[in-house]
Amino acid sequence: LEDGDKAVTLDKYQTKPTRITDDELYSLSYDKKATVIERHKEAISEKKYSRAIHAIAPNENSTATPVILTSGEASEGRKIMTRKDIVRLKKLFDKNKVPKAGRCLVLCSDHVADLLENDQKFYNQYYNAESGKINKVLGFEIYEYDDCPYYNATTLKKVAYGSVPADTDMQASIAFSPTRMMKANGSVKTYASEAKNNPTTQENLISFRTYSICLPLKNEAMGAIVSAKVTASAGDNK
Repeated sequence: LEDGDKAVTLDKYQTKPTRITDDELYSLSYDKKATVIERHKEAISEKKYSRAIHAIAPNENSTATPVILTSGEASEGRKIMTRKDIVRLKKLFDKNKVPKAGRCLVLCSDHVADLLENDQKFYNQYYNAESGKINKVLGFEIYEYDDCPYYNATTLKKVAYGSVPADTDMQASIAFSPTRMMKANGSVKTYASEAKNNPTTQENLISFRTYSICLPLKNEAMGAIVSAKVTASAGDNK
């Protein structure tokens, strides 16, 4: 990559103000203000992660950004993920000379269940009880995320962020090389008004705002494994 500066516009994340009355702070047995602050932070983080995984997922199948389908047995309207699918994606990454160090595979919940239920070796290697971390699989650092993006199971094109998946769309697991991605985070700003400044309502208001972005540096070093769709007549639902 050529060195140089490039202007990037960060996405804005902002929570709606939450109302906390002085009566609540007085009568409740827990620190409601601290709880509200934590929930606001969690809401922003969830939105940031959801947008980030969508941004670093390939837009469609190409040589540089392979999008493949699962190839296992039919179950509940789709083909399950198998270790062979991960091997296939690994081979495509190797062919594209994607850096081996730090490769990540973010599994959607269906694919985690597929591997745990049907792959004893994966089950045994999945969790390291001593470190509390998920072990590597075929050179990939493994993560789980429930909000992975969806793809059209026929065209293998990514569904737009925020869109409601159609019947033709299936969820995917996403692979990428962190060395080929970028992220930028702005500072978090707190907006708050205290009850003492609101004599009529005697309530505290609090909300947060921040800016962040995560993107691929180039259209490469990304991949996806999409659940292949199976019609009711094409496979036996388990």
